[in-house]
Amino acid sequence: MLHAIVAALRDSRGFAHKRDISDIVTALGRALPGGTTDLSQAVPIGDDCAAIPDGNGGYLLFAIEGLVEDFITRMPWFAGYCGVMVNVSDIYAMGGRPTAVVNALWSAGMQPADEMLKGMAVASAKYGVPIVGGHSNNRSERPQLAVSILGRAKKLLTSFDARPGDRLVMAIDLRGAYEEPFPYWNASTATPGERLRGDLEILPLLAEDGLCEAGKDISMAGAIGTALMLLECSGVGATIDIDAIPRPAGVPLLRWLTSFPSYGFVLSVRPDKVDAVLARFAARDLAATVVGDVDATRKLMLRQGSQHEELWDLQRDAFICEAADSDSESDVQVAHA
Repeated sequence: MLHAIVAALRDSRGFAHKRDISDIVTALGRALPGGTTDLSQAVPIGDDCAAIPDGNGGYLLFAIEGLVEDFITRMPWFAGYCGVMVNVSDIYAMGGRPTAVVNALWSAGMQPADEMLKGMAVASAKYGVPIVGGHSNNRSERPQLAVSILGRAKKLLTSFDARPGDRLVMAIDLRGAYEEPFPYWNASTATPGERLRGDLEILPLLAEDGLCEAGKDISMAGAIGTALMLLECSGVGATIDIDAIPRPAGVPLLRWLTSFPSYGFVLSVRPDKVDAVLARFAARDLAATVVGDVDATRKLMLRQGSQHEELWDLQRDAFICEAADSDSESDVQVAHA
């Protein structure tokens, strides 16, 4: 069974979309003077947000998300909602708090623009993040949507600070249901905004209280793919017990590993901080557990019972980093993940 899971993950749509990042950053690096992608920001390119020092000891956070066309066409309201939700999650994953969003949308008249905007407006109210402007084109042949966000952080969580010896923690809100037949676990739209905001507030408090330095929010690459991105950016490896990953009752394991949870985070935590981190999530009835151990191998191994299998060797095959044959000087600076 583990062999089949490894093969399915490697061939999944989420993995494919993330691997495309390598082509983007390689092209960007070749276009810059000296062939480098070092843009002199607080964290290298490849985190959930850009982090720009604000001159007062904190950081301005800046991110953008684009929605795939088939998602917009089939679920325009939920696509609009997710455009805000995933950006908010990116800000909190960096240890920050969101300030405002803007959007750019294209549509053939007000359909499906109207539904996209309704979804964005509902998410804006629930998460307490105002929509302050944007760009629109209602004379487009096909619908498109991108949403960008600003936020601020006092102290960062990054994708570049996992260390050998850390424990990998996954925290997921299991109080939801699938948007059938899609791989979107919705624990947000029916949830009161106060609870959504309180659950997310855990992340900046972990950073500010010195309990965690490294993490990512679980994206369309799923729990395993997101962990792989974190490991690659930090130049480390890990072994993950896939049966330890928090999972809703009755959901098949492979489906869950390729799902996008509306609230999900992978954290790399120093061993002496693990109990305190888990307690923060437990206090809000969020499922959180240790799923593996970080090591120096630069390989991601999966474990299930007595079975072990290599999912990815980052020394041999980049996931989201620059291609090995790139002329760039950096091997870990990557495009927005």
